[in-house]
Amino acid sequence: MANIKFSYRYRDSCNYKNYSYVVFSNPQNATLQHLEELIRSKLIYGEWFYANEWQLPDLFTNHFDPYDDPTWHEFESIAYTDEPPNTSKKLAELICCINEIEHNL
Repeated sequence: MANIKFSYRYRDSCNYKNYSYVVFSNPQNATLQHLEELIRSKLIYGEWFYANEWQLPDLFTNHFDPYDDPTWHEFESIAYTDEPPNTSKKLAELICCINEIEHNL
């Protein structure tokens, strides 16, 4: 059973970027197609999401300015991986958070 790697980034108003990912265990053998369809259906304008709403770590830069910088993050990709999970959060919890999102402009 392959784990799921969720990759995303933060880009501030000066175009500085922080990249990261979360690896979830995948005991239910969720498919990438199903997950990506769900994720893309809930992204803001097809690209962005609020990490705190999805209960993912914020990747704000050290120079974060709440008045000038956006507070959303950019989805990059999901993939199967053999890397061990780097979170205790369950994939089902992420799916639940995503399903609760209402704003998909």
